[in-house]
Amino acid sequence: MTLDYTDFAILRMLAQDAGQGAGAIGRACGLSQPAAWRRIKRLREAGVFGGQRLVLDAAGLGFGVTVFLGVKLATKGRVSLDDFERAVSAIPEVQTVEHVLGLYDYRLRVVARDLPDFERVLRRRIMTLPGAGEVEANVLLSEERRPGPLGVGAPGVG
Repeated sequence: MTLDYTDFAILRMLAQDAGQGAGAIGRACGLSQPAAWRRIKRLREAGVFGGQRLVLDAAGLGFGVTVFLGVKLATKGRVSLDDFERAVSAIPEVQTVEHVLGLYDYRLRVVARDLPDFERVLRRRIMTLPGAGEVEANVLLSEERRPGPLGVGAPGVG
């Protein structure tokens, strides 16, 4: 599927607020409501995007600390990967689990109420995971921009 400038404009608007109606999107893009609706439907059916996501404010929920952890497994093998992934996914403070290539095997995004709470999560939950070995922590100081789904190659982006 080839996307044009209007498709990317629609996607940028939906990425900012997925709850917008086709009428508002159409007005912003110079389209009628039915034309905008057809484009949105075509993009969804083509698999360009799917679903809608509610973005929660961690600080508003009382989680004042975000830490990125690099985790190196002590043992390697399919069984240890599966066991680790299953166990770490069950920890509510772990927001994302990414299997990566490089110095560490996994990158985790962990939220906690404060640093003592993070230490508790680290010591009692993460360090006791099956196969957990070396861990490196990086505390998030600020997050200026969350990258959207549109890459540099998109018209009007870059």
